[in-house]
Amino acid sequence: MSSGRGTATTTRRTALLGAAGLIGLTACQRSEPSSSPTSVAPAGGGAGPAGTTPPPSTTSTPPPLPQLPRGGRTILPAHRLFGYCGSPASPALGRLGIGDLDERVEEMLTRSTPYAYGRPVLPVLELIATLVHPVPGADGKFRSWVADSVVDTYLAAARRHRALLVLNIQPGRARFIDELRHWERYLVQPDVGVALDPEWAVQPGQVPGRVFGSTTGQALDVCAAYLSGLVAEHRLPEKLMIYHQLHLSIVRNEAALKQHPGVALVKSIDGIGRRDWKIKAYDNIRAQTPASVHSGFKLFYEEDERYGPLMTPAEVMALSPQPEYVLFE
Repeated sequence: MSSGRGTATTTRRTALLGAAGLIGLTACQRSEPSSSPTSVAPAGGGAGPAGTTPPPSTTSTPPPLPQLPRGGRTILPAHRLFGYCGSPASPALGRLGIGDLDERVEEMLTRSTPYAYGRPVLPVLELIATLVHPVPGADGKFRSWVADSVVDTYLAAARRHRALLVLNIQPGRARFIDELRHWERYLVQPDVGVALDPEWAVQPGQVPGRVFGSTTGQALDVCAAYLSGLVAEHRLPEKLMIYHQLHLSIVRNEAALKQHPGVALVKSIDGIGRRDWKIKAYDNIRAQTPASVHSGFKLFYEEDERYGPLMTPAEVMALSPQPEYVLFE
């Protein structure tokens, strides 16, 4: 990474951690929710009279399988994914947390059109749900969770606009798999996926923001296997699992990440800076990526423009391989 890119990344990380520190860590002590998240109405008829169970029917047809927000059960390569990332905690955390949520999603839908390139666009709301902190908090994990009410709000918005909700995980010293289990009540929904951000995954004795975090292909594979199990158990459509990568050292032994039934794996290649920096990072990181992992590409509205014009849709889609997920923060 060049010194220019290093400066841009350091500035971004400082801003994110500063914004995170404003939120507080009390959410880590979340009590059990009193109700389930907004859910798709179950198919196949309701209950009988109070206190009774309807008799089995030998002529009834099986209930229909849950569908993706815009139909079907396969995410990739059936669609082009286009998303915004952020959190209502602070504008510094990304575009999705700025202003009125429905207005922001409408803006996202308009911006997505030039990226379709022959595929129907499936919109993505990537909400930072597990948020890293520069201080340990009561459990020493250097992260907190947004309130369930925030996730419910974003899930409702995603459903109004027929989009996927993706829960972005910045784990601090927590394990990715434990964070997925924390959010399981949402991940069993047919329109909720997950994004893992290993830049913020640090080891005991390390502090987020002082070092680059990292993960392994084995840790990612555990998460993919877990999601595959949820898909099978709940008869869900394909589940989206994204992982973000800024430079080569952030994911070690990536070959240990295998394809699992019902899970669409996407690597979002990040990096702030000039067009040539971003293209070089994309080429270098993609070269080590398993063939089963689809390509993603991330742009930063404000940070990238400090180094020159924002890449155009044509420039982004000229990358090889062509990104299947384009994300703005």
